[in-house]
Amino acid sequence: MSPEHEDRSFERIATRTIHEGRIITVTDETYRYADGKTADREMVRTTGAVAIVAADDEHVWLVRQPREAIGDPDSLEVPAGRLDVEGEEPLAAAQRELAEEIGLQAARWTHLKTYNSSVGFTNEAVRLFLAEGLSPAVGEHDSGEDERIEIVKWPLDDLDGALEATSDSKTVIGLLLLARRRRS
Repeated sequence: MSPEHEDRSFERIATRTIHEGRIITVTDETYRYADGKTADREMVRTTGAVAIVAADDEHVWLVRQPREAIGDPDSLEVPAGRLDVEGEEPLAAAQRELAEEIGLQAARWTHLKTYNSSVGFTNEAVRLFLAEGLSPAVGEHDSGEDERIEIVKWPLDDLDGALEATSDSKTVIGLLLLARRRRS
């Protein structure tokens, strides 16, 4: 059998929970491959996330917030949040996060892409949406007591500058997809 056609299947045969937190669960998992060999992998399990590229005719709406994990007090990002409400669909979560983080709602929503943030150790899937036809969200909205968010209206004609100013993967992917759509 040629390498292109060899059986690459695997199955999880054991799981042990190492840590169960509010946001993640860390497990030690054993996998058996088609050739009979096994391997242990530490995995970070999440419920996934949504991210929103919110754009009007002149701006893309971003947020700055501290990201302690990387020591960045001013991380520039698209609005986003975890899928942490039981039974909530990703689009509904994106709509909620847009209202909570920047106080906007959108008339048009387009699913841009679902991507896996780091396939080597986590199952986190991020669903990325484009929000257009923006207007103020109805009612009062709050991003949460532990979030420190500054709203940033970035000029659409300077997407390269926004890309240069961020290191966040969901933001880089979202801005690149927005730039590609604008070129079409």
